[in-house]
Amino acid sequence: MNITITKNRIALYTILRKEVVRFVRIWSQTLLPPAITVTLYFIIFGKLIGSQLRDIHGVSYMQYIVPGLTMMSIMTNAYANTSSSFFGAKFSKSIEEMLVSSMPSYIILLGYMFGGMLRGLLVGIVVILTSLFFVPMHIHNLGIIISMALLASMLFSVGGLINAIFAKRFDDVAFIPTFVLTPLTYLGGVFFSITQLPLSWQKLAFLNPILNIVDTFRYGILGISDVNIYVSFALVCFLFTALFAWCLFLLQKGVGLRS
Repeated sequence: MNITITKNRIALYTILRKEVVRFVRIWSQTLLPPAITVTLYFIIFGKLIGSQLRDIHGVSYMQYIVPGLTMMSIMTNAYANTSSSFFGAKFSKSIEEMLVSSMPSYIILLGYMFGGMLRGLLVGIVVILTSLFFVPMHIHNLGIIISMALLASMLFSVGGLINAIFAKRFDDVAFIPTFVLTPLTYLGGVFFSITQLPLSWQKLAFLNPILNIVDTFRYGILGISDVNIYVSFALVCFLFTALFAWCLFLLQKGVGLRS
């Protein structure tokens, strides 16, 4: 039993180390672009447009968009890391060697998931540090910030892994982020409060899980939210559990992996 645990621990460490080395080695493509992107957002939306807008819930527009931009960066980078990395392993057939080894499927899943989490969280830290050059930060509840950042990065890492499992071409890896995640993110309260929407659109907006993630994270930083944070935590936990179980099932069955 101890030998098995040791082997699994080594396997998990090896996958995680490979993932971290991969995105750190190309930091100019993985960690630097988010800092440049968020700087442009602050200049365009914060300084130029935001200066002409009224405060939202008692805070300036620039302060209001910081949590949304941070969480958007965490989610997109966690998703991108696992989807691109796992599909690359699938395309090169190296994933088949992992599947036929004695390594449990859950170790493969955890290794890629933790890799995506680390990239997402590192990018989130980069965005937060960049935002300090434009606006002062006030922490309302550090526990909520950390908890939602971890949950969101876990959720989107697993989501990216499922995307890679079903993808047959490199174009398929970009389909979900482009046509599903990007619209949901921009409609998820990153740049506006849903109270500014017509009532009918507000009801639709509450069905967007990204809104719950962004607004709960915003509550942790600013202490304001348009959603019930407890419901949001429950929703994210449910979605993560469901996707994790589904992804584990797909890996165990070799769906889309074994030729």
